[in-house]
Amino acid sequence: MKLRILLVFMLLLLISFDATAQCAMCRAVLETEDGQSAAKGINDGIVYLMAFPYLLMAGVGYFIWKSRRKRHSEE
Repeated sequence: MKLRILLVFMLLLLISFDATAQCAMCRAVLETEDGQSAAKGINDGIVYLMAFPYLLMAGVGYFIWKSRRKRHSEE
């Protein structure tokens, strides 16, 4: 049951949503630009940078889980 909950949680993390992730100052400066191409680039960059801490923590968690499972099977 725990594995199923973990899998559902991981799938929810992998689903991509259209998010606007700008601070108030960035938004005010970028809204004045025509075309909004820089604003879209800034949003993509913020979301890209936000993903890496989650990936790193997932990797660390996986290796801890793997080592504990291996140790448990040896005992």
